Amino acid sequence: MPIRWEVLHPEKLLLVTADGVVTLQEVERYLDAIVTAGAMPYAKLFDATAVTPQYDDHDIMMLGARISAYRDTLKGGPLAFVVANTPTQEAIERYINLSRAERAVAVFPTVPQARAWLDAQPKPQ
Repeated sequence: MPIRWEVLHPEKLLLVTADGVVTLQEVERYLDAIVTAGAMPYAKLFDATAVTPQYDDHDIMMLGARISAYRDTLKGGPLAFVVANTPTQEAIERYINLSRAERAVAVFPTVPQARAWLDAQPKPQ
């Protein structure tokens, strides 16, 4: 599976790693799984340094709509993305712009920088 994740319940943290080609369907499966696991309000460190995004404009719009629906019913925790290439950065920036999340979201070049930023964010209740 291109997206793997681990929940650290005591820290209220979700560590996510994505590798290779990632499609809208994989992102939707990941989102469904973390909602089911009760981890949506947790802080998330999403390492996308090895991702090759595969999407079109429709996919981004669908993802934005899904996140908007989640936002209306579930509180999301702070989200730190780690990216290493321009196509992935562009995809993530489009996602951030469309989702208009009411939470802290940032993009970083390294995992340690992302983790430090997440550690400085208020912890979910």
